[in-house]
Amino acid sequence: MSVDADDPIVRKVYEIYGQVVETRKPVRNPDEMVRILRDEYRLIVDKRLVSLVLAAFMAGRPVLFEGPPGTGKTEIGEAILTLWAGKTAFVLPCSENYDEYRVIGDFHPLMAMKYGFNEESYIPRPLLAAIILDAGVLVDEIRRSSEEFQNMLLDIIDKRRIIVPELRKVFRARGPGFQVIFTSNPEDIGQGELSDAFLRRVVRIRFDYPPPEREAEIVRIRLDSRAKLPDELLRSMIAVVNELRKRASYKPGPADTVTWARVAARLAELRGSDTVDVRDVIEAATVTLYKRVEEEEVVDEVLREVFGV
Repeated sequence: MSVDADDPIVRKVYEIYGQVVETRKPVRNPDEMVRILRDEYRLIVDKRLVSLVLAAFMAGRPVLFEGPPGTGKTEIGEAILTLWAGKTAFVLPCSENYDEYRVIGDFHPLMAMKYGFNEESYIPRPLLAAIILDAGVLVDEIRRSSEEFQNMLLDIIDKRRIIVPELRKVFRARGPGFQVIFTSNPEDIGQGELSDAFLRRVVRIRFDYPPPEREAEIVRIRLDSRAKLPDELLRSMIAVVNELRKRASYKPGPADTVTWARVAARLAELRGSDTVDVRDVIEAATVTLYKRVEEEEVVDEVLREVFGV
């Protein structure tokens, strides 16, 4: 049985999630989306990538963002989904114990004892909320989930509906806003592989580390500090992270470079200076680039080579 707007579960979704899901005018034009991503979200995204994602949505296919950590997959995906639907996207961070009850819904034990196993005791979860609200869903680190969970998601996306057999109800997507983007880091250890069936049904978009000029632009747009970061220092910082991507097992992404620059700028502010200097950059590196004890010497070595200190 399909449901209508007066259904108790639909009302419950609006009561629980309606107050945290913000609405805006949907954006379906690539040029406009690229501009808004830059101006409002401070994200620098190629028009080609945006166009491919929107084309996949229009073709009824979910999208897989795959690439190393810190390259903006999650943040860009969430922003695109939000702009496309005109509603705040839901984010599902995957783990190996994720199942339908954690993303679709389940019965609250105490309420079930009082009211029985019915709409009164059923608690809708984010995926069900997204399909009812016509909002997007970002499934983060899909490789960390089980194959059964992946297949369940693809079935829901393909048919654009969720069946809740315990309630004998079918909840269908109400418009084009319900779209899904998966993220994945194939090089991460301790995670599963994606099946051929999964890969056949998604549009895969590869993310990688940006060229130095683009990474400098990313840092500039996200620095948010009164202290000025000289161009020469920024070029040296990017040279450091690029070298660490070759030598270290923890490879800093652009997100790490941004954090490094932000901490260095705050140190300059605390010194009462309006300009970041080498001391700020080196000091900030000890808390932003030291990720593993066994690789601290590698970081120190690269810092000495680039900055000569």
